[in-house]
Amino acid sequence: MKKLIDGYFRLLGLLMVLCLVTMVILVFGNVVLRYGFNSGITSSEEVSRWLFVWLVFLGSIVALRHRQHLGVEVVVRRLPVFGQKLCLIASQLLMLATLWLFLSGSWEQTVINLNVEAPATGWSMSIVYMVGIVFSVSAGAMVLWDLYRVLSGRIKDEELIMVTESEEKTELDALKRELAAAEGKQP
Repeated sequence: MKKLIDGYFRLLGLLMVLCLVTMVILVFGNVVLRYGFNSGITSSEEVSRWLFVWLVFLGSIVALRHRQHLGVEVVVRRLPVFGQKLCLIASQLLMLATLWLFLSGSWEQTVINLNVEAPATGWSMSIVYMVGIVFSVSAGAMVLWDLYRVLSGRIKDEELIMVTESEEKTELDALKRELAAAEGKQP
């Protein structure tokens, strides 16, 4: 099962790279064509915009897996372990409710826009909304798994806070751990 999950996230990473590379090629190529040859690729902006939307949502799935979403942990960190568990359960339930709303809205928009053509490409506009379904299902599975781990007592106490206050704090904490490990190795 772990191999399957890791493979899924490798696929997401590959899709993100493909989105970014295609965006760069389309936008750069369009700029060169406009200023150098007084022409352009008509669908470049539309496809780039869609790829950016997909890139953001796929990146959000990966960030959720690595606990890299920003949040405020000041109050929760000061609570006892039982309070931290209660806060985590409440936040997971709220996230599940939000993901359900997002999934149902994305599904409705996908169905509504199946036969609506985009102005530049003529492709179905449902492509834009499908990423909401992918995000909701993927994030929902991760949140359900974490909720199961909390309720079954299989989560470690240090995992009870699942957000990062800031990127700098994360880097500082990692450096502190490395220094502590290095000092522990010296006689």
